[in-house]
Amino acid sequence: MNNSASSDFASTRCCLLENRGLMPYLEAWEWQKRLVSDRKLNPALKDVLILLEHPPVYTLGQGATTEFLKFDPTRREYELHRIERGGEVTYHCPGQLVGYPILNLNDYCKDLHWYLRQLEDVIIRAVGVYGLEGTRIPGLTGVWVEGQKVAAIGIKVSRWITMHGFALNVCPNLKGFDRIVPCGISDQPVGSLAQFVPTITVEEMRHEVAIAFAAVFGVKLVNA
Repeated sequence: MNNSASSDFASTRCCLLENRGLMPYLEAWEWQKRLVSDRKLNPALKDVLILLEHPPVYTLGQGATTEFLKFDPTRREYELHRIERGGEVTYHCPGQLVGYPILNLNDYCKDLHWYLRQLEDVIIRAVGVYGLEGTRIPGLTGVWVEGQKVAAIGIKVSRWITMHGFALNVCPNLKGFDRIVPCGISDQPVGSLAQFVPTITVEEMRHEVAIAFAAVFGVKLVNA
């Protein structure tokens, strides 16, 4: 298969767009699990793209180590949850656009590396609208702009149905990242799009990410 989903999907496959505002992490997590469970029972259900923000929260991947926390996990300022995605610790907060695609990869390409590169392509396309060049670093997952990591990606796939996804730093307060070694990478600074486009907003990026997602995965987004 080519590096993007078949253009035939655009006319035949719809993906529900769930635009939400600030949502507690545990609520969004349970929502994702319900959507995945429903699609395991009925694979014909439409795919879903959830776009939202979270209050401050730290999450650890399934096999993540606590050595990348710079605080005592039993005495913490914000929520901390160990979840089933891959990867190490990351931080979510307002001003960061989080995307949770619930896709049945049986209908796209059953290859996790392909899927990760597609998610990176979504971010690269979206930031390109603002004249920013999103780049990859070989051997790592995510998107960088001028050496600053602006997007982290962590996924879980079960029976080829995806959950979790990407987090794009649009205009967040980055201080929460100082309390961790983000994604276990100590030599790659975390940045935000606002460092390059000071007036940028989450709502603007929500729109551009949705357009880029539809183009990369070859789907028609419809409001849920």
